[in-house]
Amino acid sequence: MVEGSMTQGAGQGPDVRTATLRDFRVPAYIHETTGPAPVTPGAPGTAPDEGYTPTQRDLPVINRGDTVQVQVMPEPPQPRANEEYGPLFVVGDVHGYLAELVAALQEQGLLDAEGNWSAGNARLWFLGDFTDRGPDGIGVIDLVMRLSAEAAAAGGYCKALMGNHELLLLGAKRFGDTPVNSGAGTATFQAAWLLNGGQKTDMERLEDHHLQWMARLDAMEEADGHLLVHSDTTAYLDYGDSIEAVNDTIRETLTRNDADECWDLFRKFTKRFAFRDESGPSAVRELLDMYGGTRIVHGHSPIPYLLGDVGSEDESDGAGPVIEGPHVYADGLAIAMDGGVTMAGKLLVCQLPLSV
Repeated sequence: MVEGSMTQGAGQGPDVRTATLRDFRVPAYIHETTGPAPVTPGAPGTAPDEGYTPTQRDLPVINRGDTVQVQVMPEPPQPRANEEYGPLFVVGDVHGYLAELVAALQEQGLLDAEGNWSAGNARLWFLGDFTDRGPDGIGVIDLVMRLSAEAAAAGGYCKALMGNHELLLLGAKRFGDTPVNSGAGTATFQAAWLLNGGQKTDMERLEDHHLQWMARLDAMEEADGHLLVHSDTTAYLDYGDSIEAVNDTIRETLTRNDADECWDLFRKFTKRFAFRDESGPSAVRELLDMYGGTRIVHGHSPIPYLLGDVGSEDESDGAGPVIEGPHVYADGLAIAMDGGVTMAGKLLVCQLPLSV
């Protein structure tokens, strides 16, 4: 299933895809009716669980409808050598919410009214988690791939990092119900994918070029003094002592076709909250000292979780958490970018450096 090597930038896009959208307004919070949600290990008010096996749902799923056509462009031309780039933007977890993504990019002037790249030589980094929970993860991937081509043609770039949900979808497609050693009994990628918001429509529309694109994503990168990663964990240190080494090791892990190895990689990427408590600043500094940069920018852990302000399923008005922007914490060394769009929060697109 996974082919080729992992590189920065876009993959190759085909023809026209059908993408699911909803209105740009944030709807009322939608409660699940399948029973009480399990407690998230490591969530506010609970002790961290180092043995956490990510086979239970830890965030709610909201389904939203309507469609729009998103054209996927061919592979982009490579930027010219020594080309000067414009401003730097980052995008938090999207999780299939294509309408919110388009609206947020347009608000920042990165897309025009027709959804085409309009930011010239600007730089745009996605921090991972394009699929699951929301209605159209494949539409999101198709859009990011198209924007990568359009941005490169305009003298800028649009790139993306590997999130734990990319690893989860790759594993579900590649290994299915093959048992893996989870560290807490037997598990499968397929079961974990479904319990963590896997959408059957995404699996049905998943094609080889999507799989190749995901498998080639890097795990970390540095831009303008910002160390960009998906997860707020120090587990990256297990995979190398440089950005290049980490990315190479993860690429090699994915190409070895070993279900247990891929599960261990996925499990480590699901860890969170390493930067939140008293030891948070030192954890951030450990990563910065190893890989470079002066601040770490991550997604993965929704800001409402970091703040201990998660909407209750018992709320009578159905209101979701109010998120205005990124969360700066750990003595100003960490910037959290997951605004909790899956919890009726906000899909964040922000320019760096932050004016704080």
